[in-house]
Amino acid sequence: MSVKAIVQLYPVIPAEGGAAGRAARRPLGRDRDEFQKVMRDWARIAKAAEDLGYWGIAGIEHHFHSEGYEVAPSPGVVNAWLAAHTSRINVGTNGYVLGTHDAIRVAEECAMLDHMLEGRFWAGVSRGYQSRWTDVLGQHLGTPATLSDGGSADKENRVIFEEQVELMLKAWTEDSFDFNGAKYQVPFPYETGITTYPATDTASLMGAVDEVDENGVIRKISVTPPPYQRPHPPVFVASSSSEESIRYCARNGFVVTSFSPASKTEEFAKIYVDEAAKAGHPVPLGANQAPVRWPHVTDSAAAYDQALRDYDADMFENFYAKFFKKKMPVNGDVVQAIKDSGLFLGGTVDQAKAQFAAEWEQVPYEYSVLIWHWAQQPTDDLIREMELMATKVYPEIGGLSGPQERPRAQWATT
Repeated sequence: MSVKAIVQLYPVIPAEGGAAGRAARRPLGRDRDEFQKVMRDWARIAKAAEDLGYWGIAGIEHHFHSEGYEVAPSPGVVNAWLAAHTSRINVGTNGYVLGTHDAIRVAEECAMLDHMLEGRFWAGVSRGYQSRWTDVLGQHLGTPATLSDGGSADKENRVIFEEQVELMLKAWTEDSFDFNGAKYQVPFPYETGITTYPATDTASLMGAVDEVDENGVIRKISVTPPPYQRPHPPVFVASSSSEESIRYCARNGFVVTSFSPASKTEEFAKIYVDEAAKAGHPVPLGANQAPVRWPHVTDSAAAYDQALRDYDADMFENFYAKFFKKKMPVNGDVVQAIKDSGLFLGGTVDQAKAQFAAEWEQVPYEYSVLIWHWAQQPTDDLIREMELMATKVYPEIGGLSGPQERPRAQWATT
């Protein structure tokens, strides 16, 4: 079975000397000249991915990264930029942190992107784990950041997230709708409806059915335009450790983007199959599953270690490990800690082939998400590794499906 491979970029403003180099240039995230260099190569990488047969190119959403890590605050804008420079590859984001947005505005933006891309768009969504920005930008809904620990903040975040997803789906699929949720109402105020709209007679005559009641009160809204795809663009959901998220995705037919090592993604894939069957939508093992891996394909084992040291060690030690101390402990040897995380794969071509083959032997995953810390890793070297993955490694597990293949239908609103 061929693989739908996605190149996901984490824009990292490059700096020499690790943490000390970043500190000397603080705040590197606000270096406009360096970011302009990043922008120039973004489209070039997307074109290369398309030519190499990758299924998708993905952006992310993170804010306030003054250190220069993950400088990617506008996923929809980036998707439009990549859409303008490609013609076949699927474009999406992994993903909009819905609790920091207005779900109707996200639905509108995604529908517009879906039309611009004529259906080669997917909508990735996530819950938000970085309090520095999630708590600030999510204050209108009271969204707390979560590390999926089952605590009160995690539970509150999930309620908000699932409500926002429901609202987004309604906006995409219903000609007119109302909504009375824990955090959001349509119309507002819900109990009285909107009584101050002067053109209710026009809306009643020419708008969507049931927008206006018999007393001339706005009771529903109609979000325009609908998406290009029917019933809506594929929905991808980022997850790292929550079984509850896997079951939620399985009930709705969403693609799981798993930031977990192989043992966990295998467990989650089996849970997904079981939960989807309970929901009346049986799928084969690996369907709608997208394990995330940070790869490097090098000439030797020593070169692999050097790539981890040059391109990943700074961010791993000074950022990832701060959030996930139990999963990513660093006890002196950061390169070994990176390998022990189970998220980074590679080495020589033969080593990379063996590692990916071992994972796919256990579960034939439908998708594969690859993350590079570009532009800490130079563009030419990144494209070289993308080519080796496409031409040497992926053939070991069925090859690439190609950029024009569409995702399987999702059943949440069909």
